Amino acid sequence: MDSHQEEPRPHPGTTTGSDERPAQRLAGTLLLFDLTAELTQLQAESEWVSGDRNAITLVKEGDLRITRSGARMDPHRTDGYTSVQVMAGRLRIVSADTHDLSTGDLLVIGKAVVHEVVALEDAAFLLTIALPAAGPPRQQFD
Repeated sequence: MDSHQEEPRPHPGTTTGSDERPAQRLAGTLLLFDLTAELTQLQAESEWVSGDRNAITLVKEGDLRITRSGARMDPHRTDGYTSVQVMAGRLRIVSADTHDLSTGDLLVIGKAVVHEVVALEDAAFLLTIALPAAGPPRQQFD
């Protein structure tokens, strides 16, 4: 008879972690991130070393992603506003207009706007998606 006990699941606002990455909080009233350290961690992981991209979710809808030159995210859309902040390298965002972004650039894409992302060189970017709130609309105060 196997007496293996199932380990408790982490808090719903926490990742499970892995051999390469510890568990991390995804929700809270204030969360502080060292983006330089997060980027260094991503670049050290096997997914980056052997592939063309890697990502870590920082806050429910925010990702820090790295891509190899020539990597592409096919045309897609989101239900919320999306911001792309380039931390290193160069990206091209193609939509109704084409925008070439460099380190320090920030592009905000409207809700449901179809766009694709192409890495013009090895790049790191912070992706944030502000999804609409679920449930009834919030009460506004005058």
